[in-house]
Amino acid sequence: MPKPSPNPPESNSENPASNLHLKLAILKSSTPHNPSSMFLIAPDISTEDLLAHACESLASASIMATDFATFVDGPQRSMLLGIQQVIMLADLAVNRALDNLDPQG
Repeated sequence: MPKPSPNPPESNSENPASNLHLKLAILKSSTPHNPSSMFLIAPDISTEDLLAHACESLASASIMATDFATFVDGPQRSMLLGIQQVIMLADLAVNRALDNLDPQG
C-alpha cells in the first residue's frame, strides 16, 4: 500500500546548501573587511609605474609556468599551459594599458 504524501510535498528546511549560504552571508555582513597592511603600495606611485611592474611580474610568471610545464606530463601539463596562456593574455592587456597611457613611448 503506497504511503500518503502531502500535496505539495513538505519542504526540507534543513537543506545544508541553503543553510551554508545563509551562514556565509551573515558572516560576511558581520565582519568588516580590513585589508592587511603588511604589504602596501605607496600612494604616490604612478599608474604607469604600477602597470610596468605588473607587466614585468606577469612576464616572469608566464616564463615560470612554461618552464614548469616541461617537468610534468598529461593533464597537469595542459593545465599549466592553460594557466600560462591566461597569464600571457593578462600581460597583453597590461601592455595595451601602458600603450594607452603613453602612445608615443
